[in-house]
Amino acid sequence: MSPTPQEDARFEDGREAALNLGALTPEDLQILSALVQDAVFPAQEISWKPRERRLALLINRFRWEDGGRARHGAERVQAVLVVDQVLGVASTGFARDAGDLVLSLLALDWTPDADPPGGTLTLTLAGDGAIRARVEALEVTLKDVTRPYRAPSGRAPDHG
Repeated sequence: MSPTPQEDARFEDGREAALNLGALTPEDLQILSALVQDAVFPAQEISWKPRERRLALLINRFRWEDGGRARHGAERVQAVLVVDQVLGVASTGFARDAGDLVLSLLALDWTPDADPPGGTLTLTLAGDGAIRARVEALEVTLKDVTRPYRAPSGRAPDHG
């Protein structure tokens, strides 16, 4: 039952749904960073399209926002992480042509230029790796593209 315009929404009215979020500010990016923490992806799933000025990654992200984990177990979902307005991309700490290399995404960090709105978006990877995108302006999108699936480990990532 949906709330009428005079009623507040109730918890029961909510549902788990695929994420489709964007970040245009550093504060927005912090939210996306938390949602992609511990995402894993093969190096071959990094797509840099210079003519489109777009960097895209197909990631398997852990569903940190999942409130039903106690009921159905830890889940992951495939998602596309897209960075637009990209002027150039550099990477360090891994070979992009290593076909079987699986990378783990730890954080998204923003460093603005002295003359905004441009800056550098850094995707920090486990093991001292990083992908840096020089951008004209901060514009990042995260969109889930599959249904959630049981995490192969059966549990949430642990940093302790």
